[in-house]
Amino acid sequence: MTGTGRPLIGVTTQTLQVIDGVPADLPPSWVMNQYYVRALVNAGAAPVLVPLISSDEPALRGVYENLDGILFPGGVDVDPDLYGGESKGKLDRLDADRDATELLLARWALEGKKPVLGLCRGFQLLNVAAGGTLWPDLAHDRPEMQKHDYFPSQGFTRSHLAHSVDVQQGTRLCDALGARHSVMVNSMHHQGIRELGEHLVPAAIAPDGLVEALERPGDSFAIGVQWHPEMFASGEQSVGRLFEEFVEAARQEDRR
Repeated sequence: MTGTGRPLIGVTTQTLQVIDGVPADLPPSWVMNQYYVRALVNAGAAPVLVPLISSDEPALRGVYENLDGILFPGGVDVDPDLYGGESKGKLDRLDADRDATELLLARWALEGKKPVLGLCRGFQLLNVAAGGTLWPDLAHDRPEMQKHDYFPSQGFTRSHLAHSVDVQQGTRLCDALGARHSVMVNSMHHQGIRELGEHLVPAAIAPDGLVEALERPGDSFAIGVQWHPEMFASGEQSVGRLFEEFVEAARQEDRR
């Protein structure tokens, strides 16, 4: 924990060059959307950006050991090769360095019971880290399912409430969302959970049956949601006190 009493929470990054339209002559860089950082600051954390340095595992482990919690944010697709996925559907750009770094961090954190929160891609990444699988492209692999890809590039705002999810009673997520049975969420993904990873349980389910939140039961904080709660203010229905409870869990982690 920092000297201010704020728990130190790592936010993983993304390689700038995998983003469409980035000039090729820019130096290799790591970046991340500010919304994730600001949500953590507002919840009482001291966020730090985590570089993608899986090629130097001791250095990455040194970063990990100093963190009280880790947030895995949204971003590009998780590589299907990491979970044996086969699809002839759409596949967005990949970030091999991010996949490798996040999988190491997620596995260390799940094993060591360090608090973790996964959002959109981060939700999917946590599932893969626990041995679960994904549908690489829902439109191709599960065409009977409802639309989930409400991307800004298709004319939607990032805060567009696309569909409801049924929140599973008795879960930690349900408590964080104010014991609501159903909430409206935004939706910007084309991959989705196929098989849940080991020791994970569904915490919210879309009307078409797709798992939209997961968690690991027990006394450690390990939650992932498919939507983007960082786009909304604390207390709104799809956020509740999710960030505050994550930050408090990280604060308790520092005191163990």
